[in-house]
Amino acid sequence: MIQYTLKCAEGHAFDSWFQSASAYDKLAAAGMVSCAVCGGGKVEKAIMAPRVRPGREAVSSVGEPEPAPPLAPAPAPKAPTPKAPALSQPSGEVEQALAELKKKVEENSDYVGKEFVSEARKMHLGDAPERSIHGEANLEEAKELAEEGIPVMPLPFMPNRKTN
Repeated sequence: MIQYTLKCAEGHAFDSWFQSASAYDKLAAAGMVSCAVCGGGKVEKAIMAPRVRPGREAVSSVGEPEPAPPLAPAPAPKAPTPKAPALSQPSGEVEQALAELKKKVEENSDYVGKEFVSEARKMHLGDAPERSIHGEANLEEAKELAEEGIPVMPLPFMPNRKTN
């Protein structure tokens, strides 16, 4: 796993985890990385400070271990901090609002998965009954739908993948 700090065209910065650097590259190339704050699709890696863990012992130029520098004294105990919510629970206001939005979208629309583009076109042409749908489309497909006058909106979350 790798953590990147990402930044959208609107200037929002957020962190996200990816299985690997190449996994991020593939998702970004497919238009599947979006801003966690505004949902914008123009996202790039931001400058990050490296996280380097110091070694246990340094080795001198003659090959003998040098003693590790002394550790700083332990800080005085702090008052207990409130217990953080479980990682599966939204913690901030934005996360809670996104969780509520996701719940409403999933309760009030049909997940059509990768058939989103064709299903949206069918409904627009009158070949399928109109209904609320959500699914998956890359940036180019979404632009084509919008140019055809088909209203689409990117969602600021990944859908729960259900079978069609």
